[in-house]
Amino acid sequence: MSRKPPGTGLRPDSPEWPDHGASGGDAGYDGSETQPFPPARKVRFRRTRRLFRHRSARAVSAVLAIFLVWVMFSVGQAAFKNNGQGVAANVAEWARDHYLGPVVTFGEWLTYNPPPKGGKPSFSLAVPSDEAVNPATPGKTPKTGSRPAFVPDIPATLKSLAGGSIPGEGQWRVVEKVNGEPAILTTFLRDATYTSEVNGIASFDQRLVKFSLRPGTEDPGAANWGVPYDIPAGQRTGLLATFNGGFKLDTAGGGFYLNGVYHGSLTDGAASVVYYKNGTIKIGEWGRDFTMNSSIAGVRQNLKLLVDHGQVSPDANSDVMANWGATLGGGYYVWRSGIGITSDGRVVFVYGPALDAQDLGELLQRAGAVEGMQMDINPAWMKFDYYQADGHPSDPTPVPLLPTQQPSPYSYYTPSTRDFTAVYAR
Repeated sequence: MSRKPPGTGLRPDSPEWPDHGASGGDAGYDGSETQPFPPARKVRFRRTRRLFRHRSARAVSAVLAIFLVWVMFSVGQAAFKNNGQGVAANVAEWARDHYLGPVVTFGEWLTYNPPPKGGKPSFSLAVPSDEAVNPATPGKTPKTGSRPAFVPDIPATLKSLAGGSIPGEGQWRVVEKVNGEPAILTTFLRDATYTSEVNGIASFDQRLVKFSLRPGTEDPGAANWGVPYDIPAGQRTGLLATFNGGFKLDTAGGGFYLNGVYHGSLTDGAASVVYYKNGTIKIGEWGRDFTMNSSIAGVRQNLKLLVDHGQVSPDANSDVMANWGATLGGGYYVWRSGIGITSDGRVVFVYGPALDAQDLGELLQRAGAVEGMQMDINPAWMKFDYYQADGHPSDPTPVPLLPTQQPSPYSYYTPSTRDFTAVYAR
């Protein structure tokens, strides 16, 4: 039976077994090549290695703890920003900004559910009597010798993508007036396949409204843009509408320009909304339809034209992810928005919850757009609001065009992380 020194628990054949008869720390070392280290040195080596491992583990643990605290703090700050986007959208945006886009996309793919086919809308499309318009309404007859009166421009009723229309579908309603004249008209069209999903359409008379491009605090980011990142108190009188901008600029395929300041470069061939100093806008292809000149106040570029010369792009249903943006887990039928211009200069904005690029193009086309482009996609950033004075013209109440849109209608009353457009009365 093996003997152990009292209180040690060691065996005689252990390298740590004390040899009191040998001198020095190399007792029992025979100098042979098969015994490379003296037993005492081996003990010191093991102890040093064990200590190094412990210290390394503590250092790694400390670094990891600091990193996790920073991540939690950074995510927490991003998640609860007061920007109207919601916690999930803010966390997803933070992750994409920190090179975790594939993780977000995979998570969205796991949770993505395509909309159900068929069905009925969850809200009525009927036109309230106080908002109804008559497409055949003639202009006022001017008095002899007076200046010609304003002639309202009322577009024709739109045909549903779903075939037969339901009550109110495609009929224009007046939601904003300027000097008593219809300035902004809106209507609803159901989707062709997902008929329970409703798309919102707004049409602007540029003779009565003016457009203002606003930057976002993160996109395009801080610079001397000359305008605020929101619609602050004191600048809300005459506010008629607001709507979302385009993709994050690092994926938009173009640049951003406002009041002499650039973010990136304006790209030839890119679809562009051009904001003029007189408050009007145009939509077209940069380098073909317009180039920079002194009358331009701002330019927002996003992808390629979806509607060009009245025709929907033949690429609308090909390489959807590559051409028209990364959607929720690759689902083609998601929230999308677009903006276009008609042959007579009306501006149209369309958006909806279950659109692919082809359907978005067809909505723009049906609304009369001869040139049109996709703007932002996915639910966290889709919004169109019009504003009701309700006796408080300096602080009007925002009303969402689609009651199913996710962002708060008040989100542009605080600094927005993304760029957007504000529409005012002339």
